[in-house]
Amino acid sequence: MAEKNVTMDKIVNLCKSRGFVFPGSDIYGGFANTWDFGPVGVELENNIKKAWWKRFVQESPNTYGVDASILMNPRVWEASGHVASFGDPKMDCKSCKQRFRADTLIETYGKGDVIPDCMTNEEMEVYIEENNIRCPHCGNKTWTNIRKFNPMFTTSRGTLEAEADKVYLRPETCQGEYVNFLNVQRTARAKLPFAIAQIGKSFRNEITPGNFLFRTIEFEQMELQMFCKDEDSVQIYNSYKEKAWNFAKDIGLSEDKLRFHDHDKLAHYAKAACDIQYNFPIGWQELNGVHHRGTWDCSRHQEYSGKSMLYTDPVTNEKVLPTVIEYSIGVGRLTLATLCEAYEEETLENGETRVVMHFNPAIAPYKVAVLPLQKNLSEKAEEVYAKLAKEFMCDYDLAGSIGKRYRRQDEIGTPFCVTVDFDTLENDTVTIRDRDSMEQIRLPISKLVAYISEKVKF
Repeated sequence: MAEKNVTMDKIVNLCKSRGFVFPGSDIYGGFANTWDFGPVGVELENNIKKAWWKRFVQESPNTYGVDASILMNPRVWEASGHVASFGDPKMDCKSCKQRFRADTLIETYGKGDVIPDCMTNEEMEVYIEENNIRCPHCGNKTWTNIRKFNPMFTTSRGTLEAEADKVYLRPETCQGEYVNFLNVQRTARAKLPFAIAQIGKSFRNEITPGNFLFRTIEFEQMELQMFCKDEDSVQIYNSYKEKAWNFAKDIGLSEDKLRFHDHDKLAHYAKAACDIQYNFPIGWQELNGVHHRGTWDCSRHQEYSGKSMLYTDPVTNEKVLPTVIEYSIGVGRLTLATLCEAYEEETLENGETRVVMHFNPAIAPYKVAVLPLQKNLSEKAEEVYAKLAKEFMCDYDLAGSIGKRYRRQDEIGTPFCVTVDFDTLENDTVTIRDRDSMEQIRLPISKLVAYISEKVKF
């Protein structure tokens, strides 16, 4: 019998014990809202990014990748509006002096069923008061009024303090695509509609504790901006909603834990905005967003840079200021969702319980583990490992009984275990065990690569 029984505490404990994720700066007692991906977690995270890039760049002929700088000309953030108007609604607890995001307090209390995006600051204050939402740190409810807090990290560029210029760690990656629109269009000879995609780090000075990987001060985004003519924009917007949904489903998330949420409150320049939410153990929360941003971004950068952002149609010679459709998804949030989705506690026929991570094999950290039945079979097992490691990320485990080793691989989601036994020495065959069914078959070593390759495609 299999049960999910997923809690955030179970996910965090598994991640720490099995090498998925560790607290940042752990030997110094950690550092709030920072996490380090361990040997298993970094493989999971990288595989998720590879799957996204394959789907949205490699398989999309009109999409081009970039890797833009984290530090940008400060004028970029003036053009984007971040310097003047970017901010989070913060409240301080008068009792313990801790600071929190008001919208996050409401989201946590409502388990994702209450959407504070459409509330004014006054409405959020009333909701917190009427629902007796208490400070997560000390339990009191002595709140200050909401104030705007700009979460951009600042640093300086220059060798002398008196001459240093203020610069910002980017709070989002999309500006790197906008400022490279002309470069990509020219060098790729791209025609509208086309997209610019990247995967990169962003930084926000988040005060509120972030529910593990859900909200961190340093986070990675996978996103693209589709530049198009306005008459094509609605169709493209709807197509990316569908593509985003299919990707979330194909990577392994259950459809009954996914839902669309159209924004009730739009930015002044936006024509439409829709999130896909996932039902985390903390409730329904945003996983990714698709936004119809109109011509705002190109017009602002045209104004502030003095460079024309107009696209000239090669057939009609019409000059067009591109409309932008944005699709963005956080690597950390998607990783957390796949961890929650994969987790299962299964009661076996003998009464034992095994924890198994049912990752889509394409994103599993290790595709296969090689397990010699006994130590005196190590030489042959190492030969098999060397052969498989040329094609896949593999693990090799010699410690403990074969049953315990199977359990360890189940807990990190390895889809296949190859056991080298005494028959291997006689006929060059091995036993390969399936993670989910626990069924075993015998295969010639020469057929292992082809067998596993077929099973781990995305």
